[in-house]
Amino acid sequence: MDTPLHPITGALAQALRAAHQALAGHRRLVFTVGVAAASAWVLVAHPPVAMVQPGELAVRTRALDGEASVLGEGPALRLPGLHALRRFPLRDQVSRPGAAGQAPFQSVEGLSFGADITVRWAVDPTQVVQIARKLPEDIGAQAVEPALQAVIYRSLSRYTLREIFSSKRTEIQQAIEGELKPRLAADGLLLRSVQIGKIALPDEYRQGMEGLIAEGLQAEKMRYTLELKEKQVRQTELEALADKARRETAAAAAASEQVIAAKAQEEAMRHVLPFKQKQIEQRQLEAEAEKGARIKQAEAAAAARRIEAAGEAESRQKLADAEAYRIDRVGKVNTEQMAREGVLLTRHPLLIQKTVADKLSDKIQVIIAPPGTDGRFIAAGLIGRQPEAPADAPPADDAAEGSH
Repeated sequence: MDTPLHPITGALAQALRAAHQALAGHRRLVFTVGVAAASAWVLVAHPPVAMVQPGELAVRTRALDGEASVLGEGPALRLPGLHALRRFPLRDQVSRPGAAGQAPFQSVEGLSFGADITVRWAVDPTQVVQIARKLPEDIGAQAVEPALQAVIYRSLSRYTLREIFSSKRTEIQQAIEGELKPRLAADGLLLRSVQIGKIALPDEYRQGMEGLIAEGLQAEKMRYTLELKEKQVRQTELEALADKARRETAAAAAASEQVIAAKAQEEAMRHVLPFKQKQIEQRQLEAEAEKGARIKQAEAAAAARRIEAAGEAESRQKLADAEAYRIDRVGKVNTEQMAREGVLLTRHPLLIQKTVADKLSDKIQVIIAPPGTDGRFIAAGLIGRQPEAPADAPPADDAAEGSH
């Protein structure tokens, strides 16, 4: 029985050893994969490199010894479990501890009111290491807001609501800044400014203040009206006094002017009378000189006219003589011309025919006609019958020559 079982147990033992070896190899593989997956998850969840954005500063703190370093804009090495990185904005931050629609503040009278207060602050870049070590993550809510509320509540509770609303606003802002700035500076924060905006007054107080303001305005208006009336009365009095003084001055000046003018006229007359006398004498002399000049001019004009008349008469006589001579000479010439023409016509009777033809038409140049039966000119009827010359009469040419 033992013999047959021995081979079986040996085979089983060998199979168990092989399975154990295979299981051990799988366990190492699973462990390796698990470690790699855990490392990848850690790298994804906590990356070793962080980016510092523009307008930020980062403080990297080493966990082993607590050493801190300030990092600017750009990539920053951060090993998980070894480094802690905290970012701080360099831009100004704004906090509003109280809204205008609420009533979180109280005045010295105990009246609740709301105020829109804006506080602008920033992180001091030179104190970021101390801030990273001392202040919580949310600096605005956990560090700045409590300080603002404490200072603002305490500052506002020192003034009346009317002072906060109107007359002491600038003083309150300066008081808050003066108390809040060193408190924030102790934590490494810079206070830029404090601005008090809208004030939400209680309804009853606002109505009462509006009535008070209206009464004050009415009283102020009455006061200004009375002052204006008083100034107008005073102005009227001053204008009357000024008018009176002006009239008195004008009257005195007019009287003085008349006196001066009279004295000046008297003085002028003293010098003017001799001058007037000289002017009269000068005018008399000028009149006499002008009379003599006019007489001489009249005599000269009369003499000139006589000379002109004599010359004109002589000229006319000469013209008459010349005209008589011309007429006599022209008559003689005409007589001689007619005598010559008569002689010429007598000797050449055809000239009469030509002359008649020229007179009859400008297109007829010459008329040729035979003589009459009696041997006379064809137009002898136009010139009449010529007397017959005596036998002993001289020829026409000789008579003409004898007349000359």
